[in-house]
Amino acid sequence: MTRIKICGLSRFPDIEAVNGLKPEFVGFVFAPKSKRYVTPERAAELKRRLDPGIQAAGVFVREKPEFVASLLSDGIIDVAQLHGDENEDYIKRLRELADKPVIKAFRIREERDAEAAQNSGADYILLDSGAGTGNRFDWNLIRNVERPYFLAGGLDPDNIETALKQLKPYAVDVSSGIETDGIKDRSKMAAFIAAVRKEDRI
Repeated sequence: MTRIKICGLSRFPDIEAVNGLKPEFVGFVFAPKSKRYVTPERAAELKRRLDPGIQAAGVFVREKPEFVASLLSDGIIDVAQLHGDENEDYIKRLRELADKPVIKAFRIREERDAEAAQNSGADYILLDSGAGTGNRFDWNLIRNVERPYFLAGGLDPDNIETALKQLKPYAVDVSSGIETDGIKDRSKMAAFIAAVRKEDRI
């Protein structure tokens, strides 16, 4: 079964929507420069309303590991998703502070980026075109990635079926592709999840 992550949630209606649609993961963005940024206090409020069967990932960019670990230890998030230049030493330090899963994101521009992802010590890898650009990268660059991965970058209800047929990722991660005017659109969220579940049944 393909796991689904709905990223960039910031509003209570977003939580209500995912509670009904049941993706495996949601994402709270803690990068201050992002338009989807939430404070730890806001994320805690959202998490309290989230279905306990859905895991919350915190998205960070070059954040201090102690801060990330504090959110993991406090139960505000269940998984840390790293989108900066965090290295293996950073991942090791984060694990020492909080023994929770780590997703490391990689920007795929050439084949050696995919090789770096393949060799990451993180629990999961996420392959993307950039830091929330909403654009698709060249999927041919990851044809040799053998470990399970989250596929991100430019996914939407119209192209997810093609992505699943071609790549068969462990999980898919979507944010801007299910928005209308920068706000999460429940109908697009439902269409995206329905398309993934349909492909799983084939």
